[in-house]
Amino acid sequence: MITLTRVRVASLLAIFMATTVSSSFVPRTSIVRVSRSEYQRLNLSVKGGSEEQDIESAYAEQVPQVPLSEPLQPETVPEVVQEVVLPPPEIAQDVAMAPPQIAQTANLGPKAPAPGLLRRTFPSLPWYQLPNYLTYARCVAIPALIYIFYQPDTNVAASILFAVASFTDWLDGYLARRWDITSNFGAFLDPVADKLMVSTSLILLAGQYGAKVAIPSAIILAREIAVSALREWMAQRGQRDTVKVGYQGKVKTALTMLALTVLLAVPEKGVEGDFLLKLLNPGLIMLYLSTVVTITSGSVYFIAAAPILKGDVQ
Repeated sequence: MITLTRVRVASLLAIFMATTVSSSFVPRTSIVRVSRSEYQRLNLSVKGGSEEQDIESAYAEQVPQVPLSEPLQPETVPEVVQEVVLPPPEIAQDVAMAPPQIAQTANLGPKAPAPGLLRRTFPSLPWYQLPNYLTYARCVAIPALIYIFYQPDTNVAASILFAVASFTDWLDGYLARRWDITSNFGAFLDPVADKLMVSTSLILLAGQYGAKVAIPSAIILAREIAVSALREWMAQRGQRDTVKVGYQGKVKTALTMLALTVLLAVPEKGVEGDFLLKLLNPGLIMLYLSTVVTITSGSVYFIAAAPILKGDVQ
């Protein structure tokens, strides 16, 4: 305790020495203000007790209270003795053992975590653009899916392509939330790319399987168009949050993408007993289940917006 007191008193004396030396360059009123704040900063490490009161009283005795509006006279500054000040051993040990700060979060949001293995290995890559790049890749996959779908014996490749594109839909949203990054263009293009990918797959499969796929496809597409129009109208009124995507909407999207992945893997013609041919009925069941969820989730949005649509709420 005595050692710590001496160190703090020595720190105070060193500050007064700096004040005396620099008095010819800086107005003395500001020196008093800096010295006081510096003393308070150094005094934050130890709180309470009679020792703190003794230091405060010593400071009050050494530095007369002079109004800042009046010039500080030389005789009011006490003579001090310069002394080498060393930090307490426990503070020096804490500083030596402090881990290095890795600040590789440029262009990411303030809530972004510390860089992981990939970001540390490739720090120069524009990681903040990765969610947008995944969305672009999903858009490019649409014409690629159409081309592969109409090639012979490429059903597995079409299914894998659609599955990877569906995975990027989840991945870009996850990275955007984790790295706390958003962009207006990305917020616009992400849902558009999802709807284009799903709509294209539904149309391709409806042409292949006829009414048993065309009917649920028509319901799903009609719902998407209606809900998109509703959200646009609500956004113009500044109430888009009333019809924001909910839990049922996410379940509908996941179930629809899973059903389409399975149906795309089924070959148009195959050997009887082929395992892939047996996936047709499970795929159709999931597609019809997603159609039911599509109807129920869409009704939730219209029920929420009903008071506004009827004019009951302005």
